[in-house]
Amino acid sequence: MDKQVRISSLKTRFITRNFPPSKFCMDKSTAIVITGGYLDTSSAKTAHGLIRGTDRFEILGIIDDKNQGKDAGEVLDGKKRRIPIYATVEDFNNSGQKAKYCIVGVATKGGVIPDSLREVMKEALQGGLSIVNGLHEYVSDIPELVSLAQEKRLEIIDVRKPKKVKDLHFWSGKIKEVKCPKIAVLGTDCALGKRTTTRFLVEAMRKAGYKAEMIYTGQTGWMQGAKYGFVFDSTLNDFISGEMEHAVVTCYHEAKPDIIFIEGQSSLRNPSGPAGAEWIVSADADAVVLQHNPARKQYKDMEYYPAYLPDLKDEIALIQIYGAPTVAVTINSAKMKEQEARAAAKKYAQDLGIPAILPLEDGVGGLVPIFETLIKNSLAKV
Repeated sequence: MDKQVRISSLKTRFITRNFPPSKFCMDKSTAIVITGGYLDTSSAKTAHGLIRGTDRFEILGIIDDKNQGKDAGEVLDGKKRRIPIYATVEDFNNSGQKAKYCIVGVATKGGVIPDSLREVMKEALQGGLSIVNGLHEYVSDIPELVSLAQEKRLEIIDVRKPKKVKDLHFWSGKIKEVKCPKIAVLGTDCALGKRTTTRFLVEAMRKAGYKAEMIYTGQTGWMQGAKYGFVFDSTLNDFISGEMEHAVVTCYHEAKPDIIFIEGQSSLRNPSGPAGAEWIVSADADAVVLQHNPARKQYKDMEYYPAYLPDLKDEIALIQIYGAPTVAVTINSAKMKEQEARAAAKKYAQDLGIPAILPLEDGVGGLVPIFETLIKNSLAKV
């Protein structure tokens, strides 16, 4: 076998260029998460999600040179989770623990992989760790890292690498086959914690004895172990509605859930990336949970542009025009004192006539009766 053929064979065998195979979903693999020193900022939201919980990986450590020696949970939200923070990948490897994967846990501007992260990935590959990357730029397009992965017989998993066109779905109308309630978890902006709230809602309904499933629409949802979904912002526009429908319909027929929660992305009015109509129209959502941060006045990273977050009553009216009632408001309390956030929640509840809660501080158990009613109503129609 000549050298060119051998390299091609290795590429097929050891480099996972598209979405990882289904068998990957069956294993809870050990992993570390790299954050480039951004663990204590909103840029590390993938790391934050994995620290809070994942059914796909066992997180053994976080690599963040600014917070070395601390517990990752305490840095995130003051709750110890026994996930140590190391300054470097080498420090982790010297700790005596062994991981299989190194996950990129930050969202960089434009999804570009900076030189600093490339160096950390190189160190990880040299140390025997495969790479899981959720950024827009693909690690499998970086020759130096691909060559090193081939040499070490390791994987590179670019979660945002899109499906082939032949594997994509057009919208078909099969969404009407789904008889259980479908709840869209939307927001008034991006980076508000919609995925976290969606996961909390699924966990709360399962704790209450119901079969609940989550449809992920971003890379972190997949990393946390959700079985059904697609990566919204790497899907060709013509197929977004179809992929949304296909994920929901497949989930309904395979998992037979009592209720389905769909993770939202961006917001209906965010000018840099409007999203939300597909959740209500194409996925035929029966109701909406709306996430909002009262302290945020302009869209994230768009303070230079004269566009402002809408009044909640106005946003709820727009959502209703699209076809779904908003049954609850969930408050992101970032950059607010807890007392301020609670006062805002109380006022929203009074003004809107629906529950308004703080998911991180209080959980979402108080919303369970709303969804129990929706489930009972759906059963009565069958």
